[in-house]
Amino acid sequence: MVESAPLPETFSDLLGLEQFGVAGEFLAGLLAAGLVGTFVLLNTAVAGPWAKRKITASFTDRISVNRVGPWGLGTIIVDSVRLLSKELIIPEDADRPAYDLAPLVLAGSALLGFAVIPMGNGIQVADPEVGLAYVFAVASIASLGLLMAGYSSSNKYSFLGGLRAVAQNLAYEIPLVLTGASVVIFAGTLQMSEIVAAQQETLLQLGPVAIPTWFGILNPFAFALFVVANLAEVGRNPFDIPEAPTEIVAGYQTEYSSVYFVLFYLGEFIHIFLGGALIATLFLGGPAGPILPGIVWFTIKIWAVFLFTQWARSALPRVRIDQLIEIGWKGLLVLSFANLILTAVIVGVVGV
Repeated sequence: MVESAPLPETFSDLLGLEQFGVAGEFLAGLLAAGLVGTFVLLNTAVAGPWAKRKITASFTDRISVNRVGPWGLGTIIVDSVRLLSKELIIPEDADRPAYDLAPLVLAGSALLGFAVIPMGNGIQVADPEVGLAYVFAVASIASLGLLMAGYSSSNKYSFLGGLRAVAQNLAYEIPLVLTGASVVIFAGTLQMSEIVAAQQETLLQLGPVAIPTWFGILNPFAFALFVVANLAEVGRNPFDIPEAPTEIVAGYQTEYSSVYFVLFYLGEFIHIFLGGALIATLFLGGPAGPILPGIVWFTIKIWAVFLFTQWARSALPRVRIDQLIEIGWKGLLVLSFANLILTAVIVGVVGV
């Protein structure tokens, strides 16, 4: 595997920014963050207004958006203008600082996580030695945004949704982190690029087909645990309890409209793609793949995870809040500890 310099260094070399010292490094970092942010937001723009509807329509045997532009793609622009032009209605008793900041916290925490994700072809903003811990840390800030939204809206349904979101994230973040720790035991590092590099060896050669040492192949049990916990983290069925339209209107986002609602909607899908990026990086070899460029394989993998979440949304019934908590604390937590201990024993004995 050929190592590539982080994206800011590439911009700095191409544009000769190193001569400007710290200011040049800052500008290169901004350019790199802008490129990665644009990539994430473009995927989110396609997924939210268009792909989600198309997939749901396929599952429910309905006709989806098809009036504006080819295949209905113009709906992306139309919906953006429609939602952003709506009146921003704020509850009279809302706690304004928290009410205003909550949508930004939710969307921003997910975007920050992409800073350390290796997307292939040298597209990575930063590569710290504690990259995986950083992603888990910034992604968990979303729980604070959901609680702020629920508390500050001065609405009992919003407050219930915020409390549900915190309870759910506490119950499923721990299994998620523990399962990620089992990957760290295999790779021997928290650095995201090194975790990807550890999956580049060939596990088995079947004629012309080489089966790689992806951790999803080496430890499918951990892969399954991580996927289930990730479903809960991004709030997709059967774990969409914080919103639960048939129970608490729209949960924590009940009192949000216009641009604030757009930020919540955007944050939801950015978190889904961040979960897909984590699954791809930790278990599916990151951007690795034959023939096609790494960024193409990375995009294919995160969209595969997105399609899975939409399948779950259409196919699986919502569990009750008490069942959700039991699955997290009594099921996934126990299984993730067992997986962590078993992985440590296997690596210690076999010396992987």
